[in-house]
Amino acid sequence: MPGRNPVTRPNPKVRVIEWKATGMIPFAEYCGRIQEHLEHFYGIPVVTRDIPDPLTGDLDGAQIHIDCAVSPEQRLFLLAHLFGHTVQWNLDPRAFEIGRPHTPPVRPDLLPAIIDYEREAACYALGMLHQIAIADIDRWFCDYTACDMAYLLHYYRTGEKRPFQSFWRDGTPPIEPKAIPRFVPAKRVFRLDGIVI
Repeated sequence: MPGRNPVTRPNPKVRVIEWKATGMIPFAEYCGRIQEHLEHFYGIPVVTRDIPDPLTGDLDGAQIHIDCAVSPEQRLFLLAHLFGHTVQWNLDPRAFEIGRPHTPPVRPDLLPAIIDYEREAACYALGMLHQIAIADIDRWFCDYTACDMAYLLHYYRTGEKRPFQSFWRDGTPPIEPKAIPRFVPAKRVFRLDGIVI
């Protein structure tokens, strides 16, 4: 899904959301802890590079790539979120198919499976954060995930890419962390124009 926070200079890839108070979350520190965990515990390299517009991140089932222009807040969300999708892709072949690109408007009967796919990725992401004792950002992560899902649903229904922050709501329903089953990262293909919009 999109990472959506600004850097200090204008960037068309980055959607402004830092106007929301994020308290004293040490985004850069947490990003370092997450990346180290993904690379050493799960064997999933994290590569920082220029990702073609309009994406801010991508995955192939064995690696996670994040755009070099994202903010630490956006990077934290992307690391966790794309890890969740990496788990799914390696456990369920159907998840890879659900995560393929869809051209709006998406048929309404496909939307429930896409939302379930996104929600499950968030549950795995939160489970991974708790594995490394990052449990003080659950509220932020739930609100960010809900915003991301609302943005995606609107885009898939209409084809319109409204400002990300227009979908932000505080106090969204909690996400339950999900235990990470054993899996072996297996390379598929990078999506480049997939669900991470």
